[in-house]
Amino acid sequence: MGTITEYIPISTNGQGDIIDITSMAQEIIHTYNVQSGILCLFVPGSTAALTTIEYEPGLQKDINILLEKLIPRNEHYHHHNTWHDDNGSSHLRASMIGPSITVPIVDGALTLGTWQQIVVIECDTRKRNRKIVAQIVY
Repeated sequence: MGTITEYIPISTNGQGDIIDITSMAQEIIHTYNVQSGILCLFVPGSTAALTTIEYEPGLQKDINILLEKLIPRNEHYHHHNTWHDDNGSSHLRASMIGPSITVPIVDGALTLGTWQQIVVIECDTRKRNRKIVAQIVY
C-alpha cells in the first residue's frame, strides 16, 4: 500500500463561490497512473467545505439560497464577539457541510455518477486562496 499527496490550488471570490475541482482531482490520478485506490480531498481551514453536486448554475443558486435560509450571513453570531469579525455564518456553513470527501478510484477513474462533480464551497465572507489536499491511498 502506498500514498501520494498533492495539492489543488484555488482562488475564490468569497461566500457563495462554488468551484468544480473534479477535473483537477482526476488529473492527479492520471499523472500517477493510479488504477485502484481511494482519493481523499480535504480543505484546510474552518470556512470552506467540500461536497459533490450536479455542477450547474441553477443548483449553485439553489445551494446558496438554502444556506442563506438556514444560516443567514447578516445574523449576529457569538463568534463575532470573540474575534470582532463578520464570518460566524462562514464557520457554521462549513461545519454543516464538512471539510472532506473520499472517492473510490476504479480502473483509473473516480467513481462519480454521470451528473456528480466534486466542488469546493467557499463559506468565508472574503476572497480566499486555498490549497486543497489531495491524498491517494493505493
